[in-house]
Amino acid sequence: MSLAAISARALRPDYSPGARAQAAAQAAAIVTRSGTSFALGMKILSPERRAGMFAVYAFCRVIDDIADEGGTLIEKRAGLHLWRGLIADLYAGRRVEDPVAVALEEPIYRFALPQREFELLIEGMEMDAEGPVIAPDWDRLVGYCRRVAGAVGMLSMPIFGAPAGAASDRFALALGEALQLTNILRDVGEDAQLGRLYLPGPLLDAHGVPRAPLTALASPGLGPVRAEMAARARAKFTEAREALRALDWRVLRPALLMMGMYEAYLQRVTRQGFARIAEPARLSRLEKLAIALRYFYFPPLRQGA
Repeated sequence: MSLAAISARALRPDYSPGARAQAAAQAAAIVTRSGTSFALGMKILSPERRAGMFAVYAFCRVIDDIADEGGTLIEKRAGLHLWRGLIADLYAGRRVEDPVAVALEEPIYRFALPQREFELLIEGMEMDAEGPVIAPDWDRLVGYCRRVAGAVGMLSMPIFGAPAGAASDRFALALGEALQLTNILRDVGEDAQLGRLYLPGPLLDAHGVPRAPLTALASPGLGPVRAEMAARARAKFTEAREALRALDWRVLRPALLMMGMYEAYLQRVTRQGFARIAEPARLSRLEKLAIALRYFYFPPLRQGA
C-alpha cells in the first residue's frame, strides 16, 4: 500500500503522545550510546528532521547488531525477518509495538521515505549475517555498499529536505559508497581479526594478495590494493561534489559534515601508508568541530575543499 493510500484512508495507528515520546527517546538513546560521528550532523537539524534521522539511525543500529553480535545463523535470520515484517507493517498502516519501529512511523509518513531502501538495508545485514564477507567480486562489493550505505543516504535525503530527483540520488549514492569504501580502508586490520576481508577478490588477485584475511595483511601487494581502493573512494567523493552543484548545499549540511570527516579519515590513512596496517584513523573532537564549522559555512564544491 502506498503512503498516499495510508494518508487518504487514515490507516495510521493512533499512538499515544507518551508512546511516541518514549519511542523517540529510545531512538535518540541508541544514537547517543553508539558514539557515531553522524550525531554531530544530526544536531543541526530541526527537531522533526532530527527525530527522523535518529529513528533511521536507530533502525540501522538495531539490525546491524542482529547481524554482527552473538547468536546462531538461524537466530540472526529470524531477527532480520522480524524487521522485514515490521517495515511491511509500517507501510501497510498496521500497528507495531517495537519502540524503534514506532519511532520510524512518523518520519515514514512525514517525509515519504521509500520502503525499498529499508528492505535494502536489511539485505545488507543479511549479507553479513550469512557469514563473513571475504574477497567479494566487484559486483558484490558495490551491491553491499549500495545496501549498507547508499540506502542510508537515500533515506536521509528527504529527511534533510532535498528534492527528489537524479541529482539527489546521485549525491546520496556516490557519497554513500565513498563513506563505505573509506570505512573498509580504515578497518581492514580489525576486519581481518574478525575473519572479514571486504577488499575485492579480483583486485587482490591482480596484486598477488592471498584471499585469507590474516594472511592478506602480511602480503606486500596489500599496499597497492588499498591504494586503488582509495582512488575509487576519492572518485566517489568527487562524483558527490559534482552532484552537489545542482542541489542546495545548505540543506545537505549534515551530509557534508560527514563528507568532510571521512575525507579527513581517507587523508589520514593515505599519510599512514597503504602498506601499513595501523589502528583505524580517528579524529579528535576539536578536529571534528573544525570540519563542522568549515562545512557549515562553505560549500565543498571543489576537490579537496
